[in-house]
Amino acid sequence: MALDHPDTIRILAFLGEIGIPVARGAITGDSFLPGIAVRDGGLVLDPAQRFYPGDLLHEAGHIACTDPARRPTLCEVESDPGEEMAAIAWSYAAARAIGLDTRMLFHADGYLGGSEALAVAFDNGRGPGPPMLQYYGMAAEPHQAEKLGLPVYPQMARWLR
Repeated sequence: MALDHPDTIRILAFLGEIGIPVARGAITGDSFLPGIAVRDGGLVLDPAQRFYPGDLLHEAGHIACTDPARRPTLCEVESDPGEEMAAIAWSYAAARAIGLDTRMLFHADGYLGGSEALAVAFDNGRGPGPPMLQYYGMAAEPHQAEKLGLPVYPQMARWLR
Protein backbone atom coordinates (compact mmCIF):
# COMPACT_ATOMS: atom_id res chain seq x y z
CA MET A 1 0.00 0.00 0.00
CA ALA A 2 1.00 3.60 -0.31
CA LEU A 3 2.30 6.03 2.26
CA ASP A 4 -0.85 8.10 1.80
CA HIS A 5 -3.19 5.22 2.71
CA PRO A 6 -5.28 6.29 5.75
CA ASP A 7 -4.19 3.27 7.83
CA THR A 8 -0.52 3.94 7.07
CA ILE A 9 -0.94 7.59 8.08
CA ARG A 10 -2.58 6.61 11.41
CA ILE A 11 0.08 4.01 12.14
CA LEU A 12 2.98 6.34 11.40
CA ALA A 13 1.44 9.06 13.58
CA PHE A 14 0.94 6.59 16.44
CA LEU A 15 4.51 5.27 16.21
CA GLY A 16 5.84 8.82 16.28
CA GLU A 17 3.74 9.63 19.36
CA ILE A 18 5.05 6.65 21.33
CA GLY A 19 8.69 7.14 20.34
CA ILE A 20 9.38 4.52 17.68
CA PRO A 21 11.19 6.28 14.85
CA VAL A 22 10.27 5.54 11.25
CA ALA A 23 12.56 6.67 8.45
CA ARG A 24 11.91 6.44 4.76
CA GLY A 25 14.69 4.86 2.73
CA ALA A 26 15.69 2.19 0.30
CA ILE A 27 15.78 -1.36 1.56
CA THR A 28 18.21 -3.41 -0.44
CA GLY A 29 18.64 -7.12 -0.04
CA ASP A 30 16.26 -9.32 1.87
CA SER A 31 13.97 -8.06 4.58
CA PHE A 32 11.63 -10.34 6.47
CA LEU A 33 8.59 -8.25 5.59
CA PRO A 34 8.34 -6.49 2.23
CA GLY A 35 9.28 -2.83 2.29
CA ILE A 36 9.99 -2.72 6.04
CA ALA A 37 13.22 -3.22 7.98
CA VAL A 38 14.35 -2.78 11.59
CA ARG A 39 17.46 -0.60 11.92
CA ASP A 40 19.02 0.94 15.01
CA GLY A 41 15.90 0.54 17.12
CA GLY A 42 13.57 2.06 14.56
CA LEU A 43 11.81 1.16 11.34
CA VAL A 44 12.82 1.89 7.78
CA LEU A 45 9.98 2.03 5.30
CA ASP A 46 10.79 1.80 1.61
CA PRO A 47 8.06 3.75 -0.21
CA ALA A 48 9.15 2.22 -3.53
CA GLN A 49 8.17 -1.26 -2.32
CA ARG A 50 4.76 -2.74 -1.65
CA PHE A 51 4.10 -3.19 2.07
CA TYR A 52 1.18 -3.93 4.38
CA PRO A 53 0.36 -1.20 6.90
CA GLY A 54 -0.34 -3.79 9.60
CA ASP A 55 3.18 -5.14 9.22
CA LEU A 56 4.48 -1.78 10.44
CA LEU A 57 2.72 -2.43 13.75
CA HIS A 58 4.07 -5.97 13.98
CA GLU A 59 7.67 -4.89 13.46
CA ALA A 60 7.15 -1.95 15.82
CA GLY A 61 5.92 -4.50 18.37
CA HIS A 62 9.31 -6.19 18.25
CA ILE A 63 11.03 -2.88 18.87
CA ALA A 64 8.62 -1.90 21.66
CA CYS A 65 9.03 -5.21 23.49
CA THR A 66 12.83 -5.31 23.22
CA ASP A 67 14.84 -4.76 26.37
CA PRO A 68 15.36 -0.98 26.57
CA ALA A 69 19.13 -1.44 26.87
CA ARG A 70 19.21 -3.29 23.53
CA ARG A 71 16.57 -1.26 21.70
CA PRO A 72 18.81 1.54 20.30
CA THR A 73 21.00 -0.99 18.49
CA LEU A 74 18.29 -3.43 17.40
CA CYS A 75 18.73 -4.25 13.71
CA GLU A 76 17.51 -7.80 13.52
CA VAL A 77 14.47 -9.40 15.09
CA GLU A 78 15.34 -12.65 16.80
CA SER A 79 13.29 -15.77 16.25
CA ASP A 80 12.35 -16.15 19.90
CA PRO A 81 8.81 -17.54 20.34
CA GLY A 82 8.14 -15.42 23.43
CA GLU A 83 9.24 -12.22 21.70
CA GLU A 84 7.14 -13.11 18.66
CA MET A 85 4.03 -13.65 20.79
CA ALA A 86 4.67 -10.37 22.62
CA ALA A 87 5.05 -8.49 19.31
CA ILE A 88 1.82 -9.98 17.99
CA ALA A 89 -0.08 -9.09 21.16
CA TRP A 90 1.45 -5.60 21.20
CA SER A 91 0.46 -5.02 17.58
CA TYR A 92 -3.13 -6.03 18.32
CA ALA A 93 -3.29 -3.63 21.29
CA ALA A 94 -1.85 -0.87 19.09
CA ALA A 95 -4.37 -1.63 16.33
CA ARG A 96 -7.21 -1.35 18.85
CA ALA A 97 -5.80 1.90 20.24
CA ILE A 98 -5.76 3.58 16.81
CA GLY A 99 -8.97 2.01 15.49
CA LEU A 100 -7.37 -0.26 12.91
CA ASP A 101 -9.44 -3.17 11.64
CA THR A 102 -8.18 -6.55 12.88
CA ARG A 103 -8.02 -7.88 9.30
CA MET A 104 -5.73 -5.00 8.30
CA LEU A 105 -3.32 -6.12 11.01
CA PHE A 106 -3.72 -9.85 10.36
CA HIS A 107 -3.89 -9.62 6.57
CA ALA A 108 -4.39 -12.67 4.35
CA ASP A 109 -0.78 -12.72 3.12
CA GLY A 110 0.81 -12.76 6.57
CA TYR A 111 1.49 -14.97 9.55
CA LEU A 112 2.28 -18.10 7.52
CA GLY A 113 -1.36 -18.71 6.70
CA GLY A 114 -2.53 -18.23 10.28
CA SER A 115 -3.89 -14.69 9.93
CA GLU A 116 -7.57 -15.54 10.19
CA ALA A 117 -7.01 -17.76 13.23
CA LEU A 118 -5.08 -14.96 14.96
CA ALA A 119 -7.76 -12.39 14.10
CA VAL A 120 -10.51 -14.59 15.53
CA ALA A 121 -8.46 -15.48 18.62
CA PHE A 122 -7.61 -11.88 19.48
CA ASP A 123 -11.09 -10.58 18.74
CA ASN A 124 -12.40 -13.24 21.16
CA GLY A 125 -9.88 -12.32 23.88
CA ARG A 126 -7.78 -15.46 23.44
CA GLY A 127 -4.78 -14.38 21.39
CA PRO A 128 -1.24 -15.39 22.34
CA GLY A 129 1.15 -13.00 23.99
CA PRO A 130 -0.60 -11.02 26.75
CA PRO A 131 1.29 -12.94 29.48
CA MET A 132 4.55 -11.69 27.97
CA LEU A 133 3.28 -8.11 28.01
CA GLN A 134 2.33 -8.65 31.65
CA TYR A 135 5.82 -9.98 32.38
CA TYR A 136 7.24 -6.81 30.79
CA GLY A 137 4.92 -4.64 32.94
CA MET A 138 3.09 -3.23 29.93
CA ALA A 139 -0.43 -4.64 30.49
CA ALA A 140 -2.11 -7.36 32.53
CA GLU A 141 -4.33 -10.33 32.09
CA PRO A 142 -7.83 -9.77 33.54
CA HIS A 143 -7.28 -11.94 36.63
CA GLN A 144 -4.01 -10.15 37.50
CA ALA A 145 -4.73 -6.52 36.63
CA GLU A 146 -5.97 -5.29 39.99
CA LYS A 147 -3.20 -7.02 41.93
CA LEU A 148 -0.53 -5.65 39.60
CA GLY A 149 -2.06 -2.20 39.21
CA LEU A 150 -1.98 -2.49 35.43
CA PRO A 151 -4.74 -2.03 32.86
CA VAL A 152 -6.40 -5.11 31.40
CA TYR A 153 -5.01 -6.06 28.01
CA PRO A 154 -5.52 -4.82 25.27
CA GLN A 155 -5.30 -1.54 27.20
CA MET A 156 -1.66 -0.73 27.81
CA ALA A 157 0.06 0.92 30.77
CA ARG A 158 2.92 1.89 28.48
CA TRP A 159 3.87 1.25 24.88
CA LEU A 160 7.61 0.74 25.35
CA ARG A 161 9.13 -1.87 27.62
